Amino acid sequence: MRNQTHRNIEQQLTVLLRRVAYIHRSTQPGEVALERSAYAIMCHLADEGPHRLGTLATTFGVDASTISRQAHDLEKAGLARRTKDPSDRRAYILELTDHGCEALQQSRGHRRVMLEQTLSDWPRQDLTVLSKLLKELNNSMDRLGAFGILLAAGSDGFFGAQGELLLGVLAA
Repeated sequence: MRNQTHRNIEQQLTVLLRRVAYIHRSTQPGEVALERSAYAIMCHLADEGPHRLGTLATTFGVDASTISRQAHDLEKAGLARRTKDPSDRRAYILELTDHGCEALQQSRGHRRVMLEQTLSDWPRQDLTVLSKLLKELNNSMDRLGAFGILLAAGSDGFFGAQGELLLGVLAA
């Protein structure tokens, strides 16, 4: 019975991730189209503040060259800036620009409206339970190192081409 439950969870997560990917691709007129990896990094910077590139690489389970390339793309688009870390001049810190903050706020707003519409007929108690369970799932994945294990095993639908966690769009 437990194996069937796990299969059902995996199937529902796969459906959810496909739908989340659709939401991610559906930008509104005037919005900056953000790649999934850019969106995840920007959300992390907005929520947690500026970070060293090495810390971001560890957080997202990718190598330093991948984060460096993604940081470069964000800089090129005017969404983030890289500055030398004053405590270690060999390291760089990535932070959002004002334009990056505005673009992220607009994109998050769009996603949240879609989520609110989707869940509009749910009882408040169910929303609270869903939020708690999603947080617990993410915590379990972090605690067990599932992020790194899944990356090492190859993409199974939970990660994008750059190794970004697709569930990250739900947390925003």
